[in-house]
Amino acid sequence: MRFCPACGGPVELRTPPGDTAERHVCGRCATIHYLNPKVVVGAVCSHADRVLLCRRAIPPRRGFWTIPAGYLEIGESTEAGAAREAWEEARARIAIQGLLAVYNVVRIHQVQILYRAHLVSEEVAPGEETLELDLFRWRDIPWPKLAFPTVSWVLKRAIELEGRPPPYPVAVNPEGIDPPASPEQPSR
Repeated sequence: MRFCPACGGPVELRTPPGDTAERHVCGRCATIHYLNPKVVVGAVCSHADRVLLCRRAIPPRRGFWTIPAGYLEIGESTEAGAAREAWEEARARIAIQGLLAVYNVVRIHQVQILYRAHLVSEEVAPGEETLELDLFRWRDIPWPKLAFPTVSWVLKRAIELEGRPPPYPVAVNPEGIDPPASPEQPSR
């Protein structure tokens, strides 16, 4: 950041009084601009013994399979964001059942909040960010073709909890590791 979004003044990195980290601070209006992680929300959406997966139409990992997920919008709860992403990516109407996992992807400044959900109807269709979609039987999930490590983690978590009613014990990063970068994925 070079200029203040509030007043257009020059911004410099410095530690504000009472803080412990360098922040972008405007030299003109003294506004402190905090850079925070992005929140990603999504859901493992199932119907009977099948799970909804979307084949990505956008980078990174175009052509690979994922659950419906994306960035949380301002003014939206995490549950509402997961439902919106399911609609945008798969025209799926879902009912959130419970929180499955919270994954920290520190390398790319993300916190992923992932739910279990039930498809209200089997009627689904690809949205703009989806090449195709399918309802896979749990045993037929295309594991080698999943887009990101966290997708694999949350699907395995959903399988572990199959048949259990919510609330679910929330999973965090397996073994406390930051997931590795996938090919084509930025390694910021």
